[in-house]
Amino acid sequence: MATYLVTGGAGFIGSHIVDELVRRGEQVRVLDDFSTGKVENLEQARRAIRLIEGDLRDPAAVQAAVQGADYVLHQAALASVPRSVADPLASNEVNVTGTLNVLLAARQAGVRRVVYASSSSVYGDSPTLPKHEDMPTRPLSPYAVSKLAGECYCQAFYQVYGIPTVALRYFNVFGPRQDPASQYAAVIPRFITAALAGRPLTIYGDGLQSRDFTYVSNVVAANLLACQSERAIGQVVNASCGERISLLELAARLGQLLGGGRLPVQHEPARPGDVKHSQADITRARNVLGFVPSIDFPTGLEQTVAWYRDNMKRFR
Repeated sequence: MATYLVTGGAGFIGSHIVDELVRRGEQVRVLDDFSTGKVENLEQARRAIRLIEGDLRDPAAVQAAVQGADYVLHQAALASVPRSVADPLASNEVNVTGTLNVLLAARQAGVRRVVYASSSSVYGDSPTLPKHEDMPTRPLSPYAVSKLAGECYCQAFYQVYGIPTVALRYFNVFGPRQDPASQYAAVIPRFITAALAGRPLTIYGDGLQSRDFTYVSNVVAANLLACQSERAIGQVVNASCGERISLLELAARLGQLLGGGRLPVQHEPARPGDVKHSQADITRARNVLGFVPSIDFPTGLEQTVAWYRDNMKRFR
């Protein structure tokens, strides 16, 4: 039995990782400041974990949480491109300085692996599709810059200090528990909750922009594989499904799932920092992690819609 620390473990992705680790019988700690994470996300695992309330920007809190851990799954961040455009300093402090604090603590504690949650936003708006890890990075937003800086710190700590690190570039993760209420919320929970409430779906831009939507259980699997793969150490690896769908197609699929046919859509101006198209090449993930997505987009979307139908009271 190993000890895992999940930073941001009360968040959307982090809580799903926690649930799977508990299911496997591992010892689990969670470090979260609850600025965006929620205690109710941990209701299934609460009695089986050690919950630590603390801020990534506090080195002492991070050191205390990391001490004695075998693996650190670093999920905590101030997510969202629009949020970073509005407040770039906060994104830098949490995502860059916070990640540096995690790596320093991991070095001091001698952890066996740090797996870092990065983002497909580091690729920017290059027209090349699908995106592969050896492409030049062209971050267009402060959030993307902060995530790329975290990747570079991970690789530097591996090269200089020998701390085994893996950076996973997430592509538009979705699934149960994703918060639709924030102005910075991701598109799928916003669309689903708007449709269930009888409101029009808001699309920024023409709706032809496309994303490689990735059901959350696939990202959980990638994280746990990254903890064990020796071939992945020191690398960045795409974590996705390798397919893409436009926002207009997403709206059409939701209309079919919800039994209402075509859903009403309202268009707003495109947002600064958003990329037009995103799709992952997951060859490296297959080769170095043994990763194969287990839940495809239609199945994941159906499961996500069902969860929001059952849990809409959370978001009213």
